[in-house]
Amino acid sequence: MDNCDNHDWIKVDLHIHTLDDPKDVIDYSAHQLLERAKQLGFGVLAITLHDAVFDRAEVFADAAKMGILLIPAAEVRLQGADAILLNVTAGEVAGLKNFDDVRKLRARRGSSMFTIAPHPFYVLGGSIGGRLFDEIDCFDAIEMCHFHKGLFDLNRRAVRVAKKYGKPIIATSDAHQLHAFGRHYTSIPRPGDLTIENVFAALRDGPRRVVSPGASMIDLASMIYFFFFTHPVRVRRQRTLASALESKS
Repeated sequence: MDNCDNHDWIKVDLHIHTLDDPKDVIDYSAHQLLERAKQLGFGVLAITLHDAVFDRAEVFADAAKMGILLIPAAEVRLQGADAILLNVTAGEVAGLKNFDDVRKLRARRGSSMFTIAPHPFYVLGGSIGGRLFDEIDCFDAIEMCHFHKGLFDLNRRAVRVAKKYGKPIIATSDAHQLHAFGRHYTSIPRPGDLTIENVFAALRDGPRRVVSPGASMIDLASMIYFFFFTHPVRVRRQRTLASALESKS
């Protein structure tokens, strides 16, 4: 990695969803995300659609104009467990069926890709849970999930696993609402050249700063309401609309 000024740090968030997501119903666009990221001083982002690579060229071009490095990425569900894959193509993601496929892809790509185990010990969603020990070689880093407060912090086990296997802990927002983006992130010293290669090297080798404050009661109420009420309603509406359009065609 190029020499960098350790007093000049940049914010990194590598787990974000937008309305482009084929499996989630999100109410903000990639461009709205970029505008907020610019306002908050972020330097590196990854839009991690579910089982799809975000590849809209105009968004990447706009991010570059803003001084933001946007990394092509996806949150892929494999054998019931989620994995974040960074700097991958749609063709590579389409070919993944299990974690052995991830191992083969990592063997081919080497350090040019980066993988994160998201929210590994959270019960809901596609958390990998105890299987992380069997698949640990598939991951470069382990995520510190944003959803924690006081004694309720399932990240503690993730931190212990990261320490045991020498993996970096990476904080992300896993944003499904625009206001949720910006509080949980990882910072790295700004490389001389802001490239994917240099960002991955910084994440692997450090130093890093992890920012993930405990949720407020308002945050918790908002998240619970979104995931258990607002989000399911949106998904049902989308499916109903899709079925209606399909029946008319």
